[in-house]
Amino acid sequence: MAGGPILKAAGLAGTAQSGPQEVFPGASQAALSGLPQGAPGAGTPLSLMGHRFVTQCIMIRTSPWEVSRDVKLINRDEYFAHTPEVVRKMREAFAKNNPDGRLTWGFTLNALEDKRPHYVDIRKYVVECQQKYGDEVSYFPGYFPAMYLPRERVNREMTEAIQTITHLVGGGYRPDCIMGGFLSANNLAYLAEKENIHVAHSVIWSQHEVDGGGADGSLSYPYYPSKEHFCKPAQASSDFIDCVSLDGWSVDFLNATVSGGVRGTTPYNGAASRRGVGPIESYGEWGLDIGNLSVMHTQSLHFDRGFELNGFGWIPNIWEAALAKIPERQNDFWDDTFAYRAMERWVGSTIQRWPDVRFVTFGEYGKLWRQHFKNNDPLNYRFEEKGLGIGSSWGNEQIRWFMNKDFRLALLCNWHKNTPEMVIDFTRYDWKAVEPADPSPEKPVKDWSLMNRINQKGLRPQDKPVLITELTDDDKAMIARHYPELLK
Repeated sequence: MAGGPILKAAGLAGTAQSGPQEVFPGASQAALSGLPQGAPGAGTPLSLMGHRFVTQCIMIRTSPWEVSRDVKLINRDEYFAHTPEVVRKMREAFAKNNPDGRLTWGFTLNALEDKRPHYVDIRKYVVECQQKYGDEVSYFPGYFPAMYLPRERVNREMTEAIQTITHLVGGGYRPDCIMGGFLSANNLAYLAEKENIHVAHSVIWSQHEVDGGGADGSLSYPYYPSKEHFCKPAQASSDFIDCVSLDGWSVDFLNATVSGGVRGTTPYNGAASRRGVGPIESYGEWGLDIGNLSVMHTQSLHFDRGFELNGFGWIPNIWEAALAKIPERQNDFWDDTFAYRAMERWVGSTIQRWPDVRFVTFGEYGKLWRQHFKNNDPLNYRFEEKGLGIGSSWGNEQIRWFMNKDFRLALLCNWHKNTPEMVIDFTRYDWKAVEPADPSPEKPVKDWSLMNRINQKGLRPQDKPVLITELTDDDKAMIARHYPELLK
């Protein structure tokens, strides 16, 4: 039964580091537990361990790939796609089977400032949602600020956006999380030290050569980043940034081995490496039924076996409000109602299969994680997947991931033929890491990846898969300190 491991995992709650239980403004007592009114446990404050979480963001923008007021990578005015009706219907689709769920609204700087009626009314509606449901209102500087803007400008614009949000919502409100896409270590330190914000969506796990750039090399679950590189977990207090780094979308781990549209010498469509829970790569590519199959498979990696291994499960997801209207999404099945039906299908299917799941904001989840983990020392994330059998999630492949403060390690085999596991990724975090120099809109820096020993994308000569016994003695000694069973 899908909910079966909950009792076993709940026993791990006693291992959590103690911290104050927080009450989130605007949320009902039932919502604090993520359970419906009157359900067992409703009103009990949340803790990290023993629970399953979904964090959902709806992004409001004025143009695609909008990095700043004047930096728009696609110069298309999306006023037509951002109507109060679109936004309201998307929120209602989220709530239809999930009345106490909360989500994060991510506004670009232009969407926070645009004085046209649609955006004025959308902002009013989102403030109502914050007051009614406890939703989070946050800043979302596109997905790529680190690739196009100097660090100082990103910092300055984050402060401007936070001040605008405080004025918009009133009552001294401030978001608990900034939805940054990719944010440099400098930006994350600025949030923690200058803005007292300690959670950020600052990585898009495994993304490489998608949407013109990427940054592969981080952990897929939360960590405290290093001052050296935002993909690197802090190794000690000397390089520690007190800003929890969150992913934006859960992806199928086998799909994630693809770089952009290429895996080895075999061509794939450009969405292959990002396929998982994201609506464009799942429902948009395959429709409601097969798309939902892909989404539920990805979620099961975290809510079933991942839950048993880690003691909690988490699915991050982001939907752009414009999905309801943008022209390139229109096809045989994606009409003006499809986005809402897909949202209902996703949320409803998730709750039906895992009735204990909590839909919380990105900020809430990051704060719960921060209450439990005070540094990266205890991190030991493990995931196992047998491919779904469609797309690039090959049905004969099995991948196992091991992630901790010191390294991440991926092992791949053909379980149909019982072949030996091969190391396809071994990223060492004890090695020095350096971020690129400041970019500019005229001279962007597209690749912020942290690739050293072996990388899952297989793009370099040293990325050729090897048996774990073929690693260097130093590599094997490091692995043995965490997982001695892998070397027996």
